[in-house]
Amino acid sequence: MTAAALPDLPVPRLVVWRHGRTEWNASGRFQGQLDPPLDAEGHAQAARTAPHLVAGGLDPDTTVVVSSDLVRAAETAAALTALLGVPLHLDERLREHHLGAWEGLTRDEVAARHPEQYAAWLAGRPVEGRGGEDAPAVAERALAALSDLPPAEVAVVVTHGGTGGRLVEALLELGPQHRRVFGPLVNCGWSELVRQGTRWRLMRHNCAVAALPADLAGAGQGVEGPVPRSVPAPVDAGATPEEGSPTPTEDADVAL
Repeated sequence: MTAAALPDLPVPRLVVWRHGRTEWNASGRFQGQLDPPLDAEGHAQAARTAPHLVAGGLDPDTTVVVSSDLVRAAETAAALTALLGVPLHLDERLREHHLGAWEGLTRDEVAARHPEQYAAWLAGRPVEGRGGEDAPAVAERALAALSDLPPAEVAVVVTHGGTGGRLVEALLELGPQHRRVFGPLVNCGWSELVRQGTRWRLMRHNCAVAALPADLAGAGQGVEGPVPRSVPAPVDAGATPEEGSPTPTEDADVAL
């Protein structure tokens, strides 16, 4: 997608925030546009991440929050809108990449039932015969959703691993040959982009917050008060529908 093809968005700063964990993420099951809710850890991720987003410069008077209407994204977004005291806009155009025959299957099930498709996915090639959506269509609908936002200084876009990845690539004008240049968003991870002139620039990528381990959670008591109970989370490579991958066995949607 070229600069000429990009819509003129009504916000100069975007925070692209992936939803918290679901049980299907934890078990390596492809979700696509199916609708499992957050699990207990997903709710905890949203609750501890939202204050960090606010502290990063979100003002209720100048911030709009828009989310996919799938429940895992809407539940994540609600943790932020409750802190900011702003309305939550839901838009189905921010739903996850539709994965056709893969939706609801684990990675092992996809490998057994659709070995050629699975091999193409792992290799980073287009997956033929799966059904669902092509990557350019995902980017196009996500950009259309952002074009319809009310004017604001910043928009927090609560979406999914695949859709978030396609949106970032489109804004940075990256072609198919540049897929996997950026690591996929982890659960409740976020990226931040700002418009500079006619171009978008990636300022932060895949930031995440993890709970402190029990042996550190009570440390740091002193005149400045307790240490925060969250720290930047390590990022693993992940794997999902469109970006295939390597190591972790959980979270099939992380690299979409």
